[in-house]
Amino acid sequence: MNPLSPFSQNDYEVINRELLYEGVFRLVRYHIKQRLFHGGFSDVYSREILERKSAAAVLPYNPHTDHVILIEQFRAGAIANPQSPWLVEIVAGIYDINEDPARVAIREAKEEAGCVISDLHPIYDFFVSPGGSNEHLHLFVGRIDVDSSEGIHGLSDEHEDIRAFNVPLKDACQYLQEGKIKTSPAIIALQWLQLNHEWLKQLWLTK
Repeated sequence: MNPLSPFSQNDYEVINRELLYEGVFRLVRYHIKQRLFHGGFSDVYSREILERKSAAAVLPYNPHTDHVILIEQFRAGAIANPQSPWLVEIVAGIYDINEDPARVAIREAKEEAGCVISDLHPIYDFFVSPGGSNEHLHLFVGRIDVDSSEGIHGLSDEHEDIRAFNVPLKDACQYLQEGKIKTSPAIIALQWLQLNHEWLKQLWLTK
């Protein structure tokens, strides 16, 4: 079986779109019909989607020391987490449609972790939770040349209280194994870097 879908933007129809709520995000109800794998079209059905701007995230990495910069902050969406609603993450921020995700990643690294990104390598771009949200994420690893980014950062007018800390990559990967990291961008970025840091290190250190 071909793993790639035969369908495209021409194979569904939005019959109606209802705006249910608008604040920082929008909650929208879509009435849709779609082409089916066995042929024909589905009945019209509805889905509620949380609409939000796309985001860029970056894992700062020092190829000289094999250290990464992680951040920790309170997340209201993780209140149900039995350990703590303070989550270990990587730097991330949303962007407007006319902004470059790479530039946003560099800006957010300075704002949230106090570190200067000198080079970027794209990892993946993906939909974070497409069953209920349209959020799309561009994920990068970013080169830093110093590990002295520890401290408290963030914008006070946005109620950000972000702790940045540096840690050896091997220790960060151990946190993964122990289930201490529960956010998908951090999990994906650390697993990617664990597999690819040797050639990436050589690439960046020979520039």
